[in-house]
Amino acid sequence: MTEVTIDGQSLTLADVEAVARGGKATLVYGDAAAKASRRSRELKQTLIETGQPIYGVTTGFGDSVTHQIAPNKAAELQRNLIRYHLNGTGPLAPAEVVRATLLIRANCLARGNSGVQPQVVERLLDLLRHDVLPQVPERGSVGASGDLVPLCYVAAALIGEGEVTHRGERRDAGEVLRELGLEPVVPEAKDGLGLINGTSFSAAFATLAVRDAYRLAALSEVCTALASEALLGNRGHYAPFIHENRPHRGQIASAAAVSALLDDSLLSLPHDQVVDLNDPLAGAGHGRLKRSIQDRYSLRCAPHVVGVLRDTLQWAEEWMETEINASTDNPLFDVESGQVHSGGNFYAGHVVQAMDSLKVATASVADLLDRQLALLVDEKFNNGLTPNLIPRTEDDQWEAGLHHGFKGMQLACSALTAEALKHAGPATVFSRSTEAHNQDKVSMAPIAARDARRIVELTEEVAAIHLLAACQALQLRGVDQMAPRTKAVHALVRTVAPFVDADRRMDADIAAVVDLIRSGALERVAGHTTTAAADAAA
Repeated sequence: MTEVTIDGQSLTLADVEAVARGGKATLVYGDAAAKASRRSRELKQTLIETGQPIYGVTTGFGDSVTHQIAPNKAAELQRNLIRYHLNGTGPLAPAEVVRATLLIRANCLARGNSGVQPQVVERLLDLLRHDVLPQVPERGSVGASGDLVPLCYVAAALIGEGEVTHRGERRDAGEVLRELGLEPVVPEAKDGLGLINGTSFSAAFATLAVRDAYRLAALSEVCTALASEALLGNRGHYAPFIHENRPHRGQIASAAAVSALLDDSLLSLPHDQVVDLNDPLAGAGHGRLKRSIQDRYSLRCAPHVVGVLRDTLQWAEEWMETEINASTDNPLFDVESGQVHSGGNFYAGHVVQAMDSLKVATASVADLLDRQLALLVDEKFNNGLTPNLIPRTEDDQWEAGLHHGFKGMQLACSALTAEALKHAGPATVFSRSTEAHNQDKVSMAPIAARDARRIVELTEEVAAIHLLAACQALQLRGVDQMAPRTKAVHALVRTVAPFVDADRRMDADIAAVVDLIRSGALERVAGHTTTAAADAAA
């Protein structure tokens, strides 16, 4: 069982994924962090007693900052803040996103700069320990003063209001807390604001999207290796000399990965080697075929496309790890100087920029795989394979027009790719002015992060269809001629999706392969992951 220390400094994306996806983890609120929280709270109380105006503590919110609030109304003010933002719409956030949100919010508050009572952090961790998950609608936030609307549903659960899921049932939050022997948080000055005035909901979506995109990068290299074999591609395109002379790290790594996956392949070879198509296992044509000097871009330039995703992930991971270990609310209390500072750390500019970039890089990979698939199924480009990958009959003929094989799969893949590309438009540039022009420049991070997750999911489905088609093509071409590592991938796919010898429904095949993708099993059997971090998570 992994121990995850909540201290505002050391949380990793791998930690977040492990907790969010049900991994066994012991959550520990670090002693130093708890002490820092107590000192921050004490400073807040001292400043309140001096009568100093403190935003959102002794004043109204946003445009109401000019209104002073009596100290004895502080708790009511925080409850009202939570209640008037409970106006989210749309589907409920997945359980794993809610878990990630709880963990990240606890960690950000554990830095000890927010002035909240330590019980707030403890109760967030209690919800995680008991898997009590607030019901959080996905829509309604522009990432103005953080993720106000979705985080209010988290805050409501802590004070015993709203609904949660526990042990598979949707129930009243207060009832579940009582059943577990947990006292609802009685909010004091700044508690509500500390809970909702941050980027943790956006960061939860973003963190999981980054982790999944790492696996997609590795998977796309596996797909490219399979496509190169099925199309009798030129392995020379992945030679180190080419990529070391355009030394982007991601491109070099991606080319090396594809090349390694093709080690000992008898199908994907340098262009001056031939394959004997008289061998019935080798395909539909006859005679000896000399492969092309240059393959089409979707094979030749695959490392250039996937390399962009790899390099984007490298800095996106760094940015997100900073974000989930940051104080992202307002105002912040500096215990050393005894001062309170009003600022804008809730502005999720780094999150939205990372997600907008990840969206484009991931959607481009979806397009790459879709283009490879189009070559695989089209007899004009697939080097002697049958149209739509339908096998020949015993008399070496197929019944043209009766069975259409992977034609419908290519159509579906094209639709998924188009949807991924549509969602890739930047959210950053659609800032709105809200809250009486107090929030007149907002990040749009929640929208970008949700779009990133959607694009990752769509690309996983594109990859699943690609894998099914590539495995079909390679079974027609000759599995015994495949590289050992790609052959292992073929064998794993065949455990969940049989060869297609006549038209049949294939939606269940797609779903089964998507499950393999999300489990990390395909990269493991291929002996290939993008990073050590992704490997550990898989």
